Amino acid sequence: MTALRRAQRPFDLSRRSLLRVGGLGMLGLNMPMLLRAAEQSDRPPARAKQVIFLFQWGGPSHLDTFDMKPDAPAEIRGPLRPISSVVPGLPVSEHFPEMAKRMDRVTLIRSMTHTMKNHNSAGYYALTGHAPPSDDQRLRDSLDLWPGYGSVVDSLEPNRGEMPTYVSYPYTISDGSVTPGQHASFLGKRHDPFFFKNDPNAPDFRLPELTLPSDLELDRMQRRRELQRLVDQQSKLLERSAAARGFDDYYDKAIAMLTSERVRAAFDVQSEPESVREAYGRTTYGQGCLLARRLVEAGVKFVTVYFSSSIGGRRVNEGGWDTHGFDDTRMYEIVDKYQHPITDQTLPTLLDDLENRGLLDETLVVWMGEFGRTPKINKNVSRDHWPQCYTALLAGGGVKRGYVYGASDANGMFPDKHPVRPEDLAATIYALMGIDPETEVYDRGNRPLVIAGKPVTDVFA
Repeated sequence: MTALRRAQRPFDLSRRSLLRVGGLGMLGLNMPMLLRAAEQSDRPPARAKQVIFLFQWGGPSHLDTFDMKPDAPAEIRGPLRPISSVVPGLPVSEHFPEMAKRMDRVTLIRSMTHTMKNHNSAGYYALTGHAPPSDDQRLRDSLDLWPGYGSVVDSLEPNRGEMPTYVSYPYTISDGSVTPGQHASFLGKRHDPFFFKNDPNAPDFRLPELTLPSDLELDRMQRRRELQRLVDQQSKLLERSAAARGFDDYYDKAIAMLTSERVRAAFDVQSEPESVREAYGRTTYGQGCLLARRLVEAGVKFVTVYFSSSIGGRRVNEGGWDTHGFDDTRMYEIVDKYQHPITDQTLPTLLDDLENRGLLDETLVVWMGEFGRTPKINKNVSRDHWPQCYTALLAGGGVKRGYVYGASDANGMFPDKHPVRPEDLAATIYALMGIDPETEVYDRGNRPLVIAGKPVTDVFA
């Protein structure tokens, strides 16, 4: 069973200190009132009601997107030119003419940094805000590793009712082995995301998980469920196995979703006007971002959209951002035709759509990969892995508009000021959601673990 507590601070009343009071009244308050007051005192103000986490698997080049170096030597600055944006002194890649018009809505953190050079290790770090035990492409999923952000949110601030707290799609990402950090890990199965692999861009997009079999009536299914409960209780399975309890809770949540018109309506992306669907782009990622808007609008708190299932690298019409340059393809041939055009269509449209619907101020959008690319271009006219310095983009949800935090050095190699670790970005996300980054959860060994690092409060609006 998952447990949690707020870290005690010297300047406020903690739950632990209040419990020492016992049943005594204090300042005219009874114990439940005191506990609620202490719980609230630990909480930062919630600026974001929900998060859309756009994970750019493979690692976009910061030097070819949002941290260009036009004054650097040719082997550093690359072939792409910077163009001016609506924010003076904040240029972007020439491939991003639409994003250039929206840079007054975003915050850039240009000093992200860590040391994990392999995709699986760096991907896990980016998805959880916790460093992996080793920098290894073969890093495998384990209940000793951390859960993803959305699972932590589901553990600490779950939705009440049928709407899921955490939804992720449409890929399980991997590089050799499945990348850890995509589910609830030691928090338990009940906090896993609602995950699906169906393509939101498919003409017949639907979720079989939300549809009853044609020969199974709802009351019949519920009777079966009650029978299963009796069997479980008789065998004392639930008392013996925390994992089984997690599956039981997960099953209950699935039934609640299955019978909810509100949930089915949220996933009905085909009900959107054709003009809106075209604006997002008729790609899996584009329609996935449109679906993300529908989900947060319906009350889902955390949505993770994976750009691609693979890190990419060889083809010009699919895959992620891992553009080393192989065979007859080169980095700039790939991003010119695929990653950059999709990004410059979908990301601006998502920001516009959220803004127009009055959702941007309460929805935090995070766009980032697991690392950046090498400042120096390699022999294949491409860039390799570079975790020492890269950029994360944030928008809405209580962050400043048209703002840059931190800086890279002249060649984009290392942070020049205000380095930000993934732990700190995690803390920033949680704090914006009103979750104290010093909150502790318990692992399988019942050890208390702090969920994140220190929030970058300078980016708060």
